[in-house]
Amino acid sequence: MAIPDALFRQETTAGCPSREGRPAEDGGVLVVGTGQSGAQIAEDLHLAGRRVHLAVGSAPRIARSYRGRDMVDWLHDMGHYDMPVEQHRDGEAARMGTNHYVTGRDGGHDIDLRQFALEGMQLYGSLTGVSDGRFSFAPNLTEHLDAADRVSENAKDLIDAHIERAGIDAPVEPRYTPVWAPDGDPTSLDVRAIGSVVWAIGFRADWSWVKVPVFDGAGYPTHTRGVTAAPGLYVLGLPWLHTWGSGRFSGIARDAEFVADRITELADSGAPTGLGRALAVAAASSAARMA
Repeated sequence: MAIPDALFRQETTAGCPSREGRPAEDGGVLVVGTGQSGAQIAEDLHLAGRRVHLAVGSAPRIARSYRGRDMVDWLHDMGHYDMPVEQHRDGEAARMGTNHYVTGRDGGHDIDLRQFALEGMQLYGSLTGVSDGRFSFAPNLTEHLDAADRVSENAKDLIDAHIERAGIDAPVEPRYTPVWAPDGDPTSLDVRAIGSVVWAIGFRADWSWVKVPVFDGAGYPTHTRGVTAAPGLYVLGLPWLHTWGSGRFSGIARDAEFVADRITELADSGAPTGLGRALAVAAASSAARMA
């Protein structure tokens, strides 16, 4: 995607400042991506009075609170953060999913992109390219907004069922009603309307430096709770390493303890791993490429 050089005055994947240490002052801001970072950056810029254009991706959203409690508290009590990836409806594909967008700004609240649109933020579908002086977008804005709302409301359904099943005394709360819908899906934007671009599209892991045959066809490490098929090689800190909580502070200690126990068991067994030879071959290969 050939973006004009003049637009590279601000770029980020996690809320970093511009190259000059401050956002560009001229023109609108195009924020690309609506995961947690993208949605929060778009809100911050919008509330600061900037003219924001937002390329809306497929990330789901969730309410900050519902029926008197933070959603995280409800989901924790319901055991969702203890759900193993094998029990997720999407199986291991859940590991590639995007987190729900929500914010802790000003004490925490929902991020409602439809409300932002009512207030003047310009929404588009996924960014697909730029040519002839125009950004192009996929005609999927309506689809992405509706899908995000469904995820949020489905989570509330689960909480309602939990409250009823457990006999919990919780206040009743009206459900979300969309406040805005696009009149068709916009598919282009004049480059001249944009003074800076914020990239909030995440990143892909690069495991190519690990020369051990433990990866699937997509280059992702195959493992069970962080234990790979190569004795002595482990992974930790990955989304859905074991449960939904694995990618959160609530679950990392449990995962680390499990992996540490497996390391101790292997060391106590005295079994050779063969990993040293594999890494030595990898190091030699890398050195040869650099020579």
